[in-house]
Amino acid sequence: MRHLLRLAAVAVLLFGAPATAAEGFGSEAEAKTMLEAAIVAVQQDKDAALAAFTAGDPPFREKDLYVFCANADDGSVTAHGGRPENIGDDLRALTDSNGKAFGKEMFEVAALGGFNTVDYSYPRPGETEASPKSSFVAIANGQLCGVGYYK
Repeated sequence: MRHLLRLAAVAVLLFGAPATAAEGFGSEAEAKTMLEAAIVAVQQDKDAALAAFTAGDPPFREKDLYVFCANADDGSVTAHGGRPENIGDDLRALTDSNGKAFGKEMFEVAALGGFNTVDYSYPRPGETEASPKSSFVAIANGQLCGVGYYK
């Protein structure tokens, strides 16, 4: 009986671990939903929304998802829920570890209207190694805002 309990415990550890780890990552659908909420917040009260995004206030920070924004006019980062130290940087000038000018592309696709995506590599919050990422981006109230999910 003890042997059977040990086997069951090992099975739970082995087969339960991937589901638990996956729960720590945001999905494509969750990223889009978060951006939709962020756009509404920016339209209602831009200054309060930008502060909430950077502070990581719910519902603007969940799992590894967060909101980032930049002035639509000059590209200056105005909010960043994952890396607040990026505030003031020019989002348009950012390139990933593969040399892709993803910041510039974000402005190009956001200008098309709606929710569009940009694929690039970027470190997860708290990490330094870049991982594949897609970000939904949109423009509202003078702000380009985005939420990315890691693949």
